[in-house]
Amino acid sequence: MDFPLFFSEPMFILFVGVLIVVGGIIGLKLHPFLALLLAAFVVAWMTPGSAIEQFALSKGTAPAAALKLSKQSIGERVAFEFGTTAGKIGILIAMAAIIGKCLLESGAAERIIRSMLYVTGMKKAPVAFLASSFFIGIPVFFDTVIFLMMPLAKAMSIRIGKNYLLLVLSILAGAVMANSLVPPAPGPLFLVGAMQIPIGLMMVAGTILGLMTSATGYLFAVWLNRKMIVPVRDSLDARLEDIKMNNLKEDSQLPPLWFSLLPILIPLVFICVDTFINISPGSNGTHSYAAAKLIQFIHFFGDKNVALITAAFVALLLFTSQKKGSKTDMTAFVGAALTSGGSIILITSAGGAFGGMLQQTGISAQIADMTKNYQMALIPLAFIISAVIRTAQGSATVALITASGILSGMANSSHLEYHHLYIGLAIGCGSKLVPWMNDAGFWIVCKVSNLTEKEALKTMSPLNTVMGTAGLIIILIAAKLFPLI
Repeated sequence: MDFPLFFSEPMFILFVGVLIVVGGIIGLKLHPFLALLLAAFVVAWMTPGSAIEQFALSKGTAPAAALKLSKQSIGERVAFEFGTTAGKIGILIAMAAIIGKCLLESGAAERIIRSMLYVTGMKKAPVAFLASSFFIGIPVFFDTVIFLMMPLAKAMSIRIGKNYLLLVLSILAGAVMANSLVPPAPGPLFLVGAMQIPIGLMMVAGTILGLMTSATGYLFAVWLNRKMIVPVRDSLDARLEDIKMNNLKEDSQLPPLWFSLLPILIPLVFICVDTFINISPGSNGTHSYAAAKLIQFIHFFGDKNVALITAAFVALLLFTSQKKGSKTDMTAFVGAALTSGGSIILITSAGGAFGGMLQQTGISAQIADMTKNYQMALIPLAFIISAVIRTAQGSATVALITASGILSGMANSSHLEYHHLYIGLAIGCGSKLVPWMNDAGFWIVCKVSNLTEKEALKTMSPLNTVMGTAGLIIILIAAKLFPLI
């Protein structure tokens, strides 16, 4: 169907999509899955075939394949993006739901919490969560960090009787900044290649900036925690009654610490080691037979899906070892976890479909064209481009890739008074603004933490905005004081 030119403009289509999602969920009380899916279909319906073809060509698709995509039906395009997102996160979410439920009901989460409190004390528990999520978030995907740590936040909050929101935001403050600033996370890894930034320099600078911005986010989270009270809510995968029962157990009734940590350490260690091997110089060189077999073994278990599946089976072993003699129905137990995980998969995949349809409108290319001749300082410009692209289409990684593609030529050809590292860091910080309902990560956080959509919009979105803006200010000061040239 052909629309008047104005109605085919990416900005107008974006506005309509936002109106459907926000109005549907908050105004009409639609289930998020339905609102996101409806928005995806409407956006796909409004997008002209020429825009779809041009989007595909810009991604390096062959002309014949691009033309074929533009002629696909709306249902096929939405279903493809839905399936692509589900393929990326489906197994992870399902396995993480099993791990989380096993950790909580076996008493493993309670054992970890007691050990952490012994080291940090009650007052410093949120700081421990912040630091842990940051360093775990460097080699591990953002969603994996959320899946691994949210059960601990629930158990910790029940244990200390308060500060659930602070613990949740502490996890987010660490994980989101590491995800966009420190290689080998996918976005920063692409950015250093496009911007020709030495990876070691980006790792050091990204870690320093990430810790500073995460600390700013933590202070904001402390303030927000005083203004809002968010309880730990009952859910199929984390029943409050079970968490409270574990609080009353003696230490001798809980599993040992090493066994409790195993479901978390397995994916963390294997994914980290596999990432390190992949980025190490000479990783493709010749090796002895034993070394080659060891690397092959690590590559197999370092795949995030395999790592999480392995961890889920270890978690089930942990649970059964603690429930010996009880009449626990394992089928019902796993079914409850998968019921909760299935809902998250559907909502997240619908969010991915919505974001994918927005990208096909050519919104990123239009933003690039609008800013190409904008005579503004490069650092704030990089930040703004990345932030606008992230807010428009939902993906921080897409924002990083698009913004670095726009600015890489300018960064390397201009006579800058500072190292172009700072432009790369500004792109990373800009990609934090503003997470909302077109972002799959937004829904993962909502559903795993049991925050409502309104609570997430009032907490997660401002938190990211504060950290990203703080990062921009720090970058501008550092570029002036330490130009690195």
